[in-house]
Amino acid sequence: MTTEDVLFLSIAELGARFRAGSLSPVDVTRATLQRIEQLDTVLNAFITVTGDLAMEQAEAAERELRSGVDRGPLHGVPVALKDLADTAGVRTTCGARILSDHVPTVDATVVTRLREAGAVLVGKTNMLEFAYGIVHPDFGQTNNPWDPTRTAGGSSGGSAAAVAAGLCFAALGTDTGGSIRIPASYCGVSGLKPTYGLVPLDGIFALSWSLDHGGPIARSSEDAALLLEVLAQRTLDVTPRGLKGVRLGVLEEHIDGPEMEPGVREVFMRALEALKDAGAHLVPVRIDELDAADAALMDVLLPEASVIHERWVRERPDDYAKDTRMQIELGFDVRGVAHVKAQRYRQRLAANFLDAMHGLVALLSPTVAWVAPHEDPVVADEAGAAEARRTAPTNLTGFPALSVNAGFSQQLPVGLHITARPNDDAVALALGAAIERLLGANRVPPLLDMPSVLERTSG
Repeated sequence: MTTEDVLFLSIAELGARFRAGSLSPVDVTRATLQRIEQLDTVLNAFITVTGDLAMEQAEAAERELRSGVDRGPLHGVPVALKDLADTAGVRTTCGARILSDHVPTVDATVVTRLREAGAVLVGKTNMLEFAYGIVHPDFGQTNNPWDPTRTAGGSSGGSAAAVAAGLCFAALGTDTGGSIRIPASYCGVSGLKPTYGLVPLDGIFALSWSLDHGGPIARSSEDAALLLEVLAQRTLDVTPRGLKGVRLGVLEEHIDGPEMEPGVREVFMRALEALKDAGAHLVPVRIDELDAADAALMDVLLPEASVIHERWVRERPDDYAKDTRMQIELGFDVRGVAHVKAQRYRQRLAANFLDAMHGLVALLSPTVAWVAPHEDPVVADEAGAAEARRTAPTNLTGFPALSVNAGFSQQLPVGLHITARPNDDAVALALGAAIERLLGANRVPPLLDMPSVLERTSG
């Protein structure tokens, strides 16, 4: 088994080999760090690599597993964190100059849970500045493993690129309008925005209190479920469900539109045909008032973000990227009446989604209307609205939503978006796992291989 074979094992298979003694957490972590060193000069997926900490944690995991102490599926598994989750003793920058030297003294709740689960932290991943849709020039864009001339997406692009490229087995992301699912789509991995509030956000820097979600990015829905179980401290049954007779809604408003690339639509329609051939029953669905979601998102997001940044944008305006500062300033101009109306609209939209989902397991749509672009669009302009058009409604409603890889257009991944009812996160993940098996679209990006350093311990 080559190093690349090992670094692209499922988390379950990796854990089984750890427990059988055919692989070592120390050797796998060392190989992961070597791969980061080899590839991250191109990808720029990490802001901080925690090599010494990772090796200490891997050594501790190996000792515990050998002595019969088993902390669960993530024990000894290399993972990464989006760099807005506080890590005691490790800097947390939020991809921003303002926090470039910030070193927290207390872990975020999810970090504590990962430590207790025995996960190995290999680093803090790159992100758009304060998760607000713009790259700060001090940190630069995260590049896509499928084509490094293109973006990995935002704002959790570093986490998605790291997972896709084999620089970790899973990673934490956050999502306010699509920031887990858009990078997952662009990088060909699985990303879940859980039900609102399922994953605690204590110690995670906020963008918009009422829209923010934390969640997993992994190479499969089953791996994402294992990470979510730790983040949410909840047991999930995500055994891939049979597709025969399953009733799935197809969100008609999101299949077309002026921004929809023909290749993305073609991949999505092929996926629907495969689902029908597998026995799924597909039902066309339309949702009342869905066309108001773009404006409502901004009427919630802009003022909430501006309140968070009010002091810094007054005292340190030049430390922000130009477009980040512009968006913060825009938020001060949103009228209170518009914000309240948007919050009331969210309640109606959630009810409309539930009405449309009556008798259905989930809703399907493309995740994004296009494949990975060369640069991330600005959140507050039309391109930014179009990018998040298919993901943002579930931030407004708080429903769980998952992006899985459906295939390729222009040799780049295309995401399929699965929306489930509140607290049906396991349903979304089980359906995602079944679709991944059906489509067989999960692949390894054609990156440089690296010399095998695991042959002595892998079978």
